[in-house]
Amino acid sequence: MPPPRGAGRSRRLQMTPGPGVTSRRGALRHAHGSGEAAGSGAERGGGAAAMSTDDLIEAFRAQLRDDPDVASAVAAIRALLGFLKRDRGETIQGLRSSLLDAIETLSRVDSSVAVSSGGELFLRFISLTSLEYSDYSKCKEIMIERGEIFLRKVSLSRNKIAKLCHPFIRDGARILTHAYSRVVLRVLEAAVESKKRFSVYVTESQPDQAGQKMAKALRKLDIPVTVILDAAVGYIMEKVDLVLVGAEGVVESGGIINKIGTNQIAVCAKAQNKPFYVVAESFKFVRLFPLNQQDVPDKFKYKADTLKTSQNLTEEHPWIDYTSPSLITLLFTDLGVLTPSAVSDELIKLYL
Repeated sequence: MPPPRGAGRSRRLQMTPGPGVTSRRGALRHAHGSGEAAGSGAERGGGAAAMSTDDLIEAFRAQLRDDPDVASAVAAIRALLGFLKRDRGETIQGLRSSLLDAIETLSRVDSSVAVSSGGELFLRFISLTSLEYSDYSKCKEIMIERGEIFLRKVSLSRNKIAKLCHPFIRDGARILTHAYSRVVLRVLEAAVESKKRFSVYVTESQPDQAGQKMAKALRKLDIPVTVILDAAVGYIMEKVDLVLVGAEGVVESGGIINKIGTNQIAVCAKAQNKPFYVVAESFKFVRLFPLNQQDVPDKFKYKADTLKTSQNLTEEHPWIDYTSPSLITLLFTDLGVLTPSAVSDELIKLYL
């Protein structure tokens, strides 16, 4: 997320390597193994033991179990904030290296684009602390405060997007959506709350039939739903007024990475002059610039378990595809309503 307004005097914290910290992996061992606490107990998570790799993974999975509605990136950010509070390193460089290693660990557990980009943006945001605090304990305290601010911001993203997007859904609209998206669900819920009547077509979204899950959630909102075959997108397109999809990631070109099948829906929508809208939180903005499907890294194309066990990925089916910006009408984000060409400017603001 972009830094708060008025923080213009803040600069990126100077990182000074500490003794014994030679790599990110080494930094994690250093941070976990050190028995010395730098700063007060409150600043160090109340004196709790440092979070091990297994603890971090379990904290992440517990977030997903306890709150099925939480996005995987938000669960990762919560786990990283807990890791930050309990870290026992003695230098900012060591702490930052430990966090980078923690982000890599979570990315191996959940290979989605959002976990990777959300973790990177979290680290960037908390690192923008003021140079006036040279004391490590004070710097860490500020990093924790900024981490909590970042978490609050990303937790409000869906509601902001819903407020921006639902006016584009007119009364009586017929909407096509794909797979299961919590953001799309929140937008449609907001449209229902505004007393609009509309119907939704949902692709079944093989191979995990995520569309059935989406249809069940929509029926709970009393929205008329029809589940269609993935292969029926071209057939049904002439009946719909707009396409509304979520995104696993938004890339630098303004294109998106999303559940497999999204690209073909966008192609059909373009051919029949139907608006193709994307709803996505800004923590899904990722520094990638794919030109085609082959440019998307394998770590995002396949599930984490597949990457661990498969010896030949060419025999596996990818879970995501890339949709080019030329096929997208508008992107609704918590940063505002964007054209695909405007995404690069916003992404630069987020990462610089």
